[in-house]
Amino acid sequence: MTTQLLFRDDAYLREATTQVLGHTPEGGIVVQASIFYATGGGQPGDSGFIYWEGRKLEIATAVRIEGGLIALVPAEAAALPREGVEVLQQIDWTRRYKMMRMHTALHLLSVVIPLPVTGGQIGPERGRLDFMMPEPPVDVAALNTALNALIARDLVVSTSFITDAELEAKPELVKTMSVRPPMGQGQVRLVQIGDIDLQPCGGTHVARTAEIGRVEIGKIENKGKQNRRVNLTLLA
Repeated sequence: MTTQLLFRDDAYLREATTQVLGHTPEGGIVVQASIFYATGGGQPGDSGFIYWEGRKLEIATAVRIEGGLIALVPAEAAALPREGVEVLQQIDWTRRYKMMRMHTALHLLSVVIPLPVTGGQIGPERGRLDFMMPEPPVDVAALNTALNALIARDLVVSTSFITDAELEAKPELVKTMSVRPPMGQGQVRLVQIGDIDLQPCGGTHVARTAEIGRVEIGKIENKGKQNRRVNLTLLA
């Protein structure tokens, strides 16, 4: 049995019930279905709470473990729900929604800077992409204007699936050099933004780009002979 990825099926789902399948040696709670995004691809795991039998437990994050399972990690040592118990999961929606907005904005950043991506990190307020970029951009203001113009177009963000073999036959879909696409499950999830971007991604995104709001490209850092780090901030 693998954990059902409720966050992948509906990124806007804020709470859902699930059954406890067991516990990890470290004290994680293995669940049958997870509304909590599990850390991966540069996106941190969700935080929030679970409720059962009149009890409440704060969850700091979620992680993937062997066998395609997800474990919820408590914020502090506490009594855990026993195996077989049904729990109500509730994510920190304010934090998650900011992650969704930032993750989608970073996809658009890779459109306005069409260079290979060598790394990245998503946060609720700030995010960044590292590019194979020997020289810094000449006009950052123009990039910022172009990025916000794409956001304002209110493009639809949709998902689809292809097989591992189909992705291997289309290597141009993969923009990230440091993070492998989520393969090995027989199918790969693609995230498409209007007609301007299509790439494999297992993260959470908004449904339309206008939800992102205005963003600002900040400091561009030199991270080596071939790499530049482009920082991005949500303005509201």
